[in-house]
Amino acid sequence: MTAHPLPVVLFGAFDRHNFGDMLFAHVAGRMLAGRDVHVAGLAARDLRAYGGHDVQALEHLHERAVDLLHVGGEILTCDAWEAAVMLQSNDDAQRIIATQQHDRYGWAQHTLGTRELAPYVLSKDRWPHAARVLFHAIGGVNLNERDSAMRDEVLAKLAHADAISVRDLHTQALLAQSGIEASLAPDCAVMVAELFGDTIRRHATQQAVARIRDAAPDGYLAVQFSADFGDDATLAQIAAQLDEAAHAHRFAIVFFRAGAAPWHDDLACFARTASMMRAPSVHLFNSLNIWDICALLAYSCGYIGSSLHGRIVAMAYALPRVNLLHDDDFVRPCKQTAFAQTWEDTNTPVAVRVREIAAGIDAALSVERAALKQTATRLVAQCRAAFQTTVSALD
Repeated sequence: MTAHPLPVVLFGAFDRHNFGDMLFAHVAGRMLAGRDVHVAGLAARDLRAYGGHDVQALEHLHERAVDLLHVGGEILTCDAWEAAVMLQSNDDAQRIIATQQHDRYGWAQHTLGTRELAPYVLSKDRWPHAARVLFHAIGGVNLNERDSAMRDEVLAKLAHADAISVRDLHTQALLAQSGIEASLAPDCAVMVAELFGDTIRRHATQQAVARIRDAAPDGYLAVQFSADFGDDATLAQIAAQLDEAAHAHRFAIVFFRAGAAPWHDDLACFARTASMMRAPSVHLFNSLNIWDICALLAYSCGYIGSSLHGRIVAMAYALPRVNLLHDDDFVRPCKQTAFAQTWEDTNTPVAVRVREIAAGIDAALSVERAALKQTATRLVAQCRAAFQTTVSALD
């Protein structure tokens, strides 16, 4: 490090309730111990009640020179409309989606105070207060599917970066095709057990998680899926598949949310699914605190769901896991499969369709625990090394 290192601004989608994004800032902050670290997003949001940070708006951090570190997430493909909507309350988001279709980007750019098409991706020419701009373990699996103007903007910004790492081989290959060299780095959330084990164990004894553990003495499966699975026919199929798994393995089913921002998870979908089930022990987990969610996962028998970070925290705790995806996600790239295919052992199941849930749970539970532990240990070592490689540009 330099004799007088600059403050480091961690920049990302830490300004809305999403499980993974909120974890990124904690992990990166801990791994930058000793540095003056600030956490910034597109908007100022205080998410400390949910275990997150008191996030500052990036536009307010312009009084002195800083180093800017983008941390994680599919930031390369998040456009201004999506970013702005996900910063709203769910009620406001529904109204905005219904009323702003004629000028979505005009509204979004006015709301965010920027004309950027990809506002979570910054460069030095657009942010002159940044001495260095770095990207760590970012994703952009669907970048080629975005419109050419946005894609060109993203690539131009990356071309001026001081260091880039991406979290999956697919994103790495896409960038390479455009002449952008990026190294590979596991998602920061693989470090949660290693860095925050004491915090997670403490939350496991507190009311939200302790209630579930008491209600499911024979163990439980942690289940989550996004609101876009929420039509009645799909929920009925999910309920039947989970009933089959619960009967076969004699464990409880616990539904939790991995994100409460718009376009994430909906507790009402879980309640509807639970009402269709016949299994004797089905529970809704209400807490949105990220450490409660980590504890729920850490003390589970395994995870199935659509969240990438549900999977990654299960990986960190060497637990059985499998993602739940839509049929279309098996014929085009998606972040869940891209990450798993990059970092999982070949014997670990990647993803299933709704009609395959019970079989997918069987397959996940059949993987030897020793192999799962080896993966967890390997990813911690790889994450530490990759993070140090990225931040070496700050020396």
